[in-house]
Amino acid sequence: MAATPTSRSPTQLPTRSPRPLHPLHAILLAFPLPLFLGALLSDLAYNASFHVQWTNFASWLIAGGLLVGAFAVLWALVDLIRARAPARKRAGLYFAVLLAMWVLGFLNALVHAKDAFAIMPEAIPLSAIAALLALVAAWLGYSRLQPRETT
Repeated sequence: MAATPTSRSPTQLPTRSPRPLHPLHAILLAFPLPLFLGALLSDLAYNASFHVQWTNFASWLIAGGLLVGAFAVLWALVDLIRARAPARKRAGLYFAVLLAMWVLGFLNALVHAKDAFAIMPEAIPLSAIAALLALVAAWLGYSRLQPRETT
């Protein structure tokens, strides 16, 4: 017996995947992770060599991550406000992780505004946590990109 478009096999459950990311939101979400990770690597390079230029690299990378990350946070806030009840929890978690990433990145920028030698106790852990939060935010955001069921 041929399957009709309206019939389903017992193992095929109807799935309802969340609304995928808008392409522009996906592009904005792609930037914070490599920028904050680059800042962490620059901090590690400064810790190993004490060349001041590494702190300048880290400062610029953090500034770029904050700039693009701010637009991603705003987009996530709009998605949270527009989310329906079933998707609100996931959208809230995604927004909270992005906001935490941005706030820690901002604190990291304030730490990097100090003299190069004075940043070292706080710079590496702040950069590591910001990069980790950027990874979690990207994971949460891109995990919404699931193929929809076609029948």
